[in-house]
Amino acid sequence: MKRLNYIFFVLSLLFVVHTQAQQDPHFSLYQYNKNVINPAYAGAEDGLEALFSVRSQWVRVPEAPETLNFNINSPVNENIGLGLNVVGDKVFVISETHVYADFSYRLPLSNDLDLYAGLKAGGSFLNIDLNGLVQDDPLFTENVSNFNPNVGVGFYLRAKKYYLNFSAPGILKNDRFEKEGVVPVSASDKIHLFGGGGYDFVINDNFSLRPSTLIKFVSGAPISIDLSASAIFNKRFELGGNYRWDESYTGFITMKFLESFQIGYAFEHAVTDINIYSSGTHEILLKFRFDNNKSREGLQRFNNF
Repeated sequence: MKRLNYIFFVLSLLFVVHTQAQQDPHFSLYQYNKNVINPAYAGAEDGLEALFSVRSQWVRVPEAPETLNFNINSPVNENIGLGLNVVGDKVFVISETHVYADFSYRLPLSNDLDLYAGLKAGGSFLNIDLNGLVQDDPLFTENVSNFNPNVGVGFYLRAKKYYLNFSAPGILKNDRFEKEGVVPVSASDKIHLFGGGGYDFVINDNFSLRPSTLIKFVSGAPISIDLSASAIFNKRFELGGNYRWDESYTGFITMKFLESFQIGYAFEHAVTDINIYSSGTHEILLKFRFDNNKSREGLQRFNNF
């Protein structure tokens, strides 16, 4: 059993190193988690937003990754927005908690076109709990606990029927795992660049189509591309799908209730070798929104219905 735990721990370290190089962070419902990667989104809606999401990756794989995300953001006045984002990741004995505060400033370009510029500041708490894992291996006998600060920037262009965004949520190159004595805890962060956009094709008052994309670039890793499309009915019900290039297919659904509450679900099916051992990935999202229609009066812009 100890030998098995040892092997799984090494694989977990490789997983963290790999995902930090390519998919940091990753959500199937990325359209509703813009704050995680782009601070410019803070306060972009006309009122307070609170969001909670849970992602269970690779169901049936023991100790597979679990991700929790909480975000709250709101405009402070006509041009300034603030937000707080907390993301918790856990895989086997490795857990990380990312805590960031967001600041955004709105630059009106026309009556229906706004440019938001944002700053993100905070950091990540890393914990590796090795108690009782492999007692006879000198390389894995000490727990690891540290904090890595970071800052990020982002831009968000928002019009009535479309949006574009670009961001670098972490621009400091931290050593996420450093070798302390004989404990191997070394793997460097790399700068992640995100870009994307979406467009609303309004067919009539009760039906619209929404394609969107998200592109992620990390030095030394393949470019990651998400291509999504959804249909929106009565501005309350959304049904769509997503293809992550050479990685996965996703189907998702969202529903809006009482003008202020939205729920979403996504199921992701991997097309990589992990699919042999996994029965898929599940993601659930809860979103609360309290509009203040007087805060930015007269503006008509793209929103997640």
